[in-house]
Amino acid sequence: LIIISETLTIQLTNTTVERKMQRLPSGEVVITPRNFKLLEELEHSEKGLGDMSISYGLVDSSDIFMGEWNGGILGPHGTQHDSRFYELRITIPEAYPATPPKVRFVSKININCVDSKSGEVIYSKVPATKNWNRNMGMEQVLISLRAEMASSENRRTRQPQEGLTF
Repeated sequence: LIIISETLTIQLTNTTVERKMQRLPSGEVVITPRNFKLLEELEHSEKGLGDMSISYGLVDSSDIFMGEWNGGILGPHGTQHDSRFYELRITIPEAYPATPPKVRFVSKININCVDSKSGEVIYSKVPATKNWNRNMGMEQVLISLRAEMASSENRRTRQPQEGLTF
């Protein structure tokens, strides 16, 4: 690998993705490959090292591309979401971690950053996806969604009957 500048442009099936690289104190530039990043996230989740109000893991443990994940968010205390568990589906794009994962609620939810018909997360309304950088991961997206549930715009919003799905 020859490094010419601090920005690497990669061509992926007719889509050009700009990836920022990290510079080490020694001056070397490092980009963590997609699967290494996903393995780190899987290990972090399986060991229970992160926020215990969220969870995520592979849909199929034999999926070597690690493309489909299940997610879960425990509703924040003192909100309409209190004591509810929300199931999500997370799809990892080829350009990850340069681009955020695609997240869709499976459990029916009524918050302003989720499409009311499909359950798709609206990236422009979630801080973690709106301000995405390659050092972030699924945990930050799920934490950001949980924070949106507790926001003043969503905390008192009436929710669909528990158990309904999109």
